[in-house]
Amino acid sequence: MQLENMQSGRLIKRYKRFLADIELDSGRQLTVHCPNTGSMKNCADPGSEVWIQDTGNLKRKYPFGWELVQVEERFWACINTGRANALIREGIETAVITELQGYTSIRQEVKYGDENSRIDLYLEDAERPPCYVEIKNVTLLEQNGIGTFPDAVTTRGAKHLRELMLMVASGYRAVLMFCVPHTGIEQVRPADHIDPEYGRLLRAAAAAGVEVYAYGATISPQQVTITHALPVCL
Repeated sequence: MQLENMQSGRLIKRYKRFLADIELDSGRQLTVHCPNTGSMKNCADPGSEVWIQDTGNLKRKYPFGWELVQVEERFWACINTGRANALIREGIETAVITELQGYTSIRQEVKYGDENSRIDLYLEDAERPPCYVEIKNVTLLEQNGIGTFPDAVTTRGAKHLRELMLMVASGYRAVLMFCVPHTGIEQVRPADHIDPEYGRLLRAAAAAGVEVYAYGATISPQQVTITHALPVCL
């Protein structure tokens, strides 16, 4: 995935969930949109190097959007959670994600389940049952290369796990895919210390037949690309 019209600076602060103040390398300060609804734990330290994108849309109240942050002054993370679905879809279409090959069509945001949900990716092929793929973005690096999800309590995430288990029980294929656009994360685990209920449901879902995968990425100010599988430790 190409990133265009990028500018670098330093994070002053993130606040009100969707806003961040940035000081550009030129010294100019501006408020940008923060496209991340999570806590952004360990990804929003003041003074961190960041890259923001100029959308060029003057009708937007905040034309600039925050895309990348340098973590611990050595790792890069893409904090724009809106990129995750497109990154995973690109990984499927380029055959990097080997577990999801062999389907003839991909649809997005298809309604499914009993709890008024929409699946991120719906894979179809005439020769096999459909595959429901729920995507979660992981940017919380704890220590020693361990990334955990979620970074805040997520009732929505718990709902999605229940829906995936229902799809398996109905005879379909269901996949939980962790998109990991963080160069410091080497494996993914449930964040039991943050949301123990999510961890419990994730293990129950895996035991019920929901497939769980994680894929990491290479990141630069010009491009974010899904490149390699990561272990998931339940």
